[in-house]
Parts: sequence; structure tokens; C-alpha cells
Amino acid sequence: MTVSYWLKDAEDGLSPREPLDGSTTVDVAVVGAGFSGLWTAREILRRDPGRSVAVVEAEVAGFGASGRNGAWATATLGTSAAELARRYSPATARATIQAMRATIDELISACEQDGIDAGLQRTSVLRIARGRQEEPGPARALASYRDLGLDDGIEVLDAAGLAARVRVADARGALADHHAAVVHPGRLVRGLARAVEAAGATVYEGTPALEVRPAHDGRRPQVVTARGTVTADAVVLATEAWLSQLPGYRRQVLPVYSLIVLTEPVDDDRWAEIGWQGRELLSSHRYTVDYLSRTEDGRVLFGGRGAPYHFGSRIAPEQDTHDATHAELREQLRRWFPPLAGVAFSHAWGGPLGLPRDWLPSFSFDPTTGVGAAYGYTGQGVATTNLAGRIMADLIVTGDTPFRDLPMVGHRPRRWEPEPLRYLGARYLQRSLGRLDARSARRGVPPSGRSLAERLVQH
Repeated sequence: MTVSYWLKDAEDGLSPREPLDGSTTVDVAVVGAGFSGLWTAREILRRDPGRSVAVVEAEVAGFGASGRNGAWATATLGTSAAELARRYSPATARATIQAMRATIDELISACEQDGIDAGLQRTSVLRIARGRQEEPGPARALASYRDLGLDDGIEVLDAAGLAARVRVADARGALADHHAAVVHPGRLVRGLARAVEAAGATVYEGTPALEVRPAHDGRRPQVVTARGTVTADAVVLATEAWLSQLPGYRRQVLPVYSLIVLTEPVDDDRWAEIGWQGRELLSSHRYTVDYLSRTEDGRVLFGGRGAPYHFGSRIAPEQDTHDATHAELREQLRRWFPPLAGVAFSHAWGGPLGLPRDWLPSFSFDPTTGVGAAYGYTGQGVATTNLAGRIMADLIVTGDTPFRDLPMVGHRPRRWEPEPLRYLGARYLQRSLGRLDARSARRGVPPSGRSLAERLVQH
């Protein structure tokens, strides 16, 4: 089993939990011991401590995206505020973003309540304009927030203002979003697993789910695993990209790989050249996503897309690394920070994230079938999963939620196309967006926004 730096650095050393040993019956069965599943279990037990809750996990708690991500806890979704306003209404966009901003506070408060040392530190997201072609990006993004009355805590930094925070090669300025925190995701997910156990849940590791059976003809819903069947009043699917591996759910999400490289700890002289003392979360305005963070022990994390989509939405351990993409990420980091030339890299990993057809996450529970699901974070799930857990617990325990009007609640996105259309479309977009970024950088001109690829990924 390949795991990330975050899980290797977790305090518990990944001490294995017992797998399920035969069939059992509980009130609530959760499939997946990542952030979504564990927050849901926590919140159910906070609302009704008497309920029996079982969490089944194929590997270990945090094995998936929850333990592999870039350490970003932000108030953003895969769908932008402007796109939410276009699809629904400005009022819906405002309510959604405000709920996400409040979720940063909820996340920090929950960790304090449960004694989880997740290394949480409030900070900002800096979307940096690198090169002339990205220069219009920050002002345009600020205008979209201002139009919706959401510009509180959002500002544009000019080149000098950005350099006072962090010095990035060819940086022309940045959009600063102060609704964010940097986190140690390994300590968060492993601490959360311990917290739900202390609250009364049972976490079964090494117990892959093979099938989910909805309620039918008086039979309660069931989770069929390789170790036995779990029967429950409510079943929650919280497997993100791995949802595509369950029968009947293959086309709900597209598993897209995101890869990461991590340096050895950087020495003080280099940090003096770079700055970055506030541990801000960094990205650019490219279509081929990049994301950076600084760890507590002074390492630099650089992540991005580029690994190819695999036919049939295949997920396999050997796909967690992709030599060409990891090499490109190392080179990009050196271009961002020339003082880091010669710094060694200690870790490289990756994993799939779940991309829904419309880029919007879904939190739903059907009392008729007894099956609910929370998924589709597009890599933006560290904070969003906390909101998802609260909503899922509301729906299961009371049948309603104060967040009922958010577009993610009860959302059922269009399914992805069948193969081979899914494969051809995903590969086309990956190649096209990469070419758009390269041509834009070469010419120093922003992409037009009118190409087929750009229209297809509008979010």
C-alpha cells in the first residue's frame, strides 16, 4: 500500500484497525473512512449519541484523497461563485459561499472540541498572476466577487504587495482570499477517526465494499463487503473517486488523478529569499491546475494535474505515480522559486479525485431506499466535507437541514458519458487545456475563453 507523506507523518503510525468479521446490523453504515464519511459519522453521533454507526474502509482511514491532498482548507467549491449565480441565482451563490466561509470556522472549532492536532493555521489563498498572460486574472476575479457582494476578505495585491508576502518568479500580482486555513490532512483524518470511535462508532479497516443494496420489499439497505454484510437503516456512500468503482455508480464521478511532489526541509537562507512566512496557499490562473503549500517543518509542496485519465475510470495503485508528470511538477517548482534550485525532493505521490459532470458536489439522502451519498469535490473537499457531514447527519437524523436551499443538497448531477466517449472526452480536454496554457504563456496573451475545451470546463 502506497501512502502520502501526510499519512507517514501521522502520529499513530497507521496502526491497523480490525476488519469486519462476519455480518452485522447497525443503525447507520458509512462506506469510506475519509473526511466525508468520518464527519458524517461524527455529526450523527453528536445529534443522536444512541445510534450505532459502522464505518467500513477498504484500506485504512484516510487512504484516499483525504490523506493525499495539498493541505488546502478553503471556502471555495469546484463551481465558482459567478457560475453558481449564472446557474441558480445571485442569492444562491451568496448563501453557498457564506456557508463555505463559515465552514472554515466550524472545521477549526471541531478540531478544538475533539482535541485533534491537525496543524490548522488560518491563512490566505493567493491566486498569483504569473506572466503577462495571467495579469488580468486577479482584477477580473475580484470584480466577480464584488458583483455578488462577496468581496469581504478578498483583495487584489499588486506585484509589490505580493512580494511582501512571497516572492515568486514573474509574478505580476495576485487575488488574495483570506477565508482559508492550511492543515496537516493526515493528522486531521486520523484524529477524526479516533474521535468518532471515542463517540461510539466502529471503524472497520481492510473491508472493501463490493455492492450497496437499497432497501427493497421490506428489506433494509445493505453494504456487501468482502468480510460480511452490514445491514442498516441508512447507508452513506462517502468514497469520492472510488464511487466510480461500485456497481451502479460508475458514471457518477470521473476519477481524475492529481499528483504531488514534496521537497526536503528548506534552509533558512533560502526562506529569507522567498519569504512566505504566512504559509499562504498558492496557485496560478492556469487551466492545468497547480497548487502549493508550505508545511510546518519548512518543506514545499507542489501539486498539479497532468496524469492521464484511464479507460473505464480505472483506479489502480500503480497510477498513484506518473514519472513524466512528477518530473514536470519538480521543474515547475524550480521555475516558481529559482532559489530552490538544487533542493532535494523527498516524496512524490498522487491519487484520484472525484469530478462530477457539472463540477458541483452532491449531498443527498433518499429515505425510500435508505441510501445517501456525499461526493464530487473536484479536489476542494478538505473544508467542504465538514459541511457535507453536517448536512448528511441532518438529513438522516431529522429529515431536514437548515442548508436545504444550497444547490448541493439533494443535487443529482448528470452522469458522465459511457465509454469510449468518456475516455475520448477526458483525454481531449487534458491535451487541449495543456496546449492552451502553453500557447498563452508563449504569446503572453490570456486564453480567449471561446475554445470548445474552455466552454466544456466552464465552472
